[in-house]
Amino acid sequence: MSPAHLSPLHQTVSTTATDYWNDSCSIEELTYAIAHGAVGATTNPTIVLAVLKKEGHLWKDRISQIIAENATWTEDQAAWKLIEEMAVKGAELLRPVFEREGGRKGRLSIQTNPTFYRDAEAITTQAVHFATLAPNMQVKIPVTAAGVRAIEETTYRGVNINATVSFSVPQALAVAEAVERGLKRREAEGLSTAEMTPVCTMMIGRLDDWMHVLEKRDRIVVAPGVSDWAGVAAFKRAYPIFRERGYRARLLAAAYRHHLHWSELIGGDVVLTIPHEWQLLFNASDVAVTERIANPVPDGVIETLLAKFPDFRRAYEPDGMTVAEFDAFGPTVRTLRAFIASYRDLTAVVRDAMLPNPDGK
Repeated sequence: MSPAHLSPLHQTVSTTATDYWNDSCSIEELTYAIAHGAVGATTNPTIVLAVLKKEGHLWKDRISQIIAENATWTEDQAAWKLIEEMAVKGAELLRPVFEREGGRKGRLSIQTNPTFYRDAEAITTQAVHFATLAPNMQVKIPVTAAGVRAIEETTYRGVNINATVSFSVPQALAVAEAVERGLKRREAEGLSTAEMTPVCTMMIGRLDDWMHVLEKRDRIVVAPGVSDWAGVAAFKRAYPIFRERGYRARLLAAAYRHHLHWSELIGGDVVLTIPHEWQLLFNASDVAVTERIANPVPDGVIETLLAKFPDFRRAYEPDGMTVAEFDAFGPTVRTLRAFIASYRDLTAVVRDAMLPNPDGK
């Protein structure tokens, strides 16, 4: 099939260096994505909870079975078993891509426990375990101060990481440097790095969201649409730095809010992790598949964001934050709280299966 007859997302991956992943481990959604050129997938607690609600009929009996087979397990233990099995099923769907691409693509990202965000040792232990679940597993680690330490250590131990809870240029650079330290430690001991495919997520839509929060909180007035460029601007700032410095981690854009989060990044040697509903919209659109990664942000946008939003400056400038400041950054706090809340909701689903409400509610 010629590129002109492919869907827009399939054209993106067929005619440029850009890859796309499915932002879910849903069997139905991942099947669609692979058919349209996706070469990976990702999960987090919010996604797992959404999949469980959407495809609960596929998992209801298995949850009961997990509980019955493990009489002493807590709801947390049973929930993590469920999360792991969801990830393994997604990895199985991607296995043909993994084998076709010689292990360079075709991975499923599974996220470490969001409540571990302050504990590098706990993150590392869980990450190393997750890497054993399937040959094509990638492990998501938050870009907190503890997470940066864990990224170096897990990389050294041979884990393919996907840095998450990351929104800014300073965070992306800290991840890239941690990955390099881990890879160099492996190489110094004669260990292989050929199979390593680390990626660093920038949740660009969540940076946009934070600008909108600040507009209301701090009564900031900017022209319509200006704040919707914040995430794209930060990504476009990080991308050439990664290339100039020769970092082996690959940038990944996530948290989609509008088509610029796809269209403005086409052509980059990057990954775009796109939710199913946005895939449907993009594939039905008439947005031209043209390389735009090198196109500058519209005149005046970055200047306005820098002048109006101190937190955009922190996110945009390479030295805008220290690693010690990552944990208190607004988008980090908001995202960690959301992931932890989703994780608690997920364990509540398991609890309901363990302890059905006697009132029938």
